[in-house]
Amino acid sequence: MVMAPRKHREREMLFDSVIALVFILVACVDLCDGATVVDVYRLIQYDMSGVPFGSRLASLNHHAASLHFSPHTDLSRTVLLIPLRELNMSFVKEYIAESKPLGGLIFLLPRMFSFENKDGMGSNNQDESKEPLRNVLAELEQILIHANLPYPVYFAFEDDNIDAVLADIKKNDVTGQPATATTGGYKFVVSAAEPRKVVSPPITNIQGWLAGLKTDDDAHQLPTIAIVASYDTFGAAPALSVGSDSNGSGIVALLEVARLFSLLYSNPKTRGQYNLLFGLTSGGPYNYNGTRKWLWSFDQRMRESIDYAICLDSIGSWENELWIHVSKPPENAFIKKIVEDFSSVAEELGFKVNLKHKKINISNPRVAWEHEQFSRLRVTAATLSELSTAPELLEKTGGLVDSRHFVNEATIVRSVKLIAESLARHIYGHQGKNIQIFADNTNLAVNPSYVRSWLDVLSQTPRVAPFLAKDDPFVMALKKELEDHTDEVNLHRDVLEGVFTFYDSTRAKLNIYQVASVTFDLLLLLVLGSYLIVLFSFLVITTRGLDDLISLFRRPPSRKVKTA
Repeated sequence: MVMAPRKHREREMLFDSVIALVFILVACVDLCDGATVVDVYRLIQYDMSGVPFGSRLASLNHHAASLHFSPHTDLSRTVLLIPLRELNMSFVKEYIAESKPLGGLIFLLPRMFSFENKDGMGSNNQDESKEPLRNVLAELEQILIHANLPYPVYFAFEDDNIDAVLADIKKNDVTGQPATATTGGYKFVVSAAEPRKVVSPPITNIQGWLAGLKTDDDAHQLPTIAIVASYDTFGAAPALSVGSDSNGSGIVALLEVARLFSLLYSNPKTRGQYNLLFGLTSGGPYNYNGTRKWLWSFDQRMRESIDYAICLDSIGSWENELWIHVSKPPENAFIKKIVEDFSSVAEELGFKVNLKHKKINISNPRVAWEHEQFSRLRVTAATLSELSTAPELLEKTGGLVDSRHFVNEATIVRSVKLIAESLARHIYGHQGKNIQIFADNTNLAVNPSYVRSWLDVLSQTPRVAPFLAKDDPFVMALKKELEDHTDEVNLHRDVLEGVFTFYDSTRAKLNIYQVASVTFDLLLLLVLGSYLIVLFSFLVITTRGLDDLISLFRRPPSRKVKTA
């Protein structure tokens, strides 16, 4: 009767000891593998005419290193964490050009390029401390989007956690002991599915209409002026391509011009004898694919009624001059009238508008400016931009460098005033007259608060067309805004066609683990093993005696002895 409770207590002691051992083991693992989770944004993956570009992988599971690694280190199983502030462009070019093996790349961007960071927004783009970083990032972006990289490439933003991790990684690299399975260090893990093709990416064009005043004795269709801006973007990281200037500034200007003329056209006494057509088009970075489809949806009569179209592109970071780009010769009567209207208003506002003529190459399907899609259909059109020359394909299309910090709403206000006054002089026949319809401190004045609020919204909204759903909330917000200021709004939906194929998986979570070295693991194993041996010996001695413990290590008698 006494032995049963005693054995029961012995089993309880053994069970409690095992539980304590498990807790000790878990605690040791936790100390070794503390993790940090960071938001990361993947480099775009796309094909152009079947040729692969961008990052071709998404999942990541490698040890981390910095740019301070030893010269002869094998980086095929290593992720390089590279801050933009320390970027060695020649290193990047060398590794990409020579296709050297890498486990992956993570570029660490300053917070000012994040659309979630509002500090310093609205500042001018001449900040000397920002401009060098902007130039470096612009060069890096162009290199990455035109390269085929057979490993994962991500972007992340500086913060206290990842800065501390980077500092530790640098210390390890300086000692000449890069992170490996034997030396320990940090391990970067991104669990992501294999990227899939985006099938039939939708594009949505938004059209608003303000009808002009038609008199009883006017049997002809009223002429139309079209104000157009492409609203989507393209960049190295689709989840970060907000395009504050290209073409957020153009969208904001179009919406404000629509608001101003809706006030004029709401009163029959001030309604002009011109229809106003407002077009927010998609597919801009891809040869203005949406603009072309939108124009082809018009009937011949509608196209012939367009007096001229003015396209707005990147008008938010200029200083003293803007450019009007045209395809028709400057001697053309319509072109001459457009330029005269804009030039005279600009002169009164204290800056200059220059004219740039570029013929269209009919044999080349590539167009440099949005107005060229109009010109191909023999519609008079021009593009107003701060850019003096047309960017190359996929260049200056609202990528990583085009953040809110480099756009000034006061500059957009000046652009809006130029556009609105120039259109008004054409509509109401006030050419050559110094009449300000949209004068400051009046009911028709440009509203800086309206401009700022929409610029803030656009600067926080990635707008890469293949990743915008057909009824995306942003598209619906633009539609609703036009409905507030125009008589009739229509959506023109189509599919993005052409030479581009896109792949999904644009953002992920990076798990950062601090991995203990094998030496530490062996030491831990030795300590736990010693503990188990001591615990086992103690339990056997206290329950059965020393003789039983010793008997466990005695050699058992042979079978011959037993038989004898």
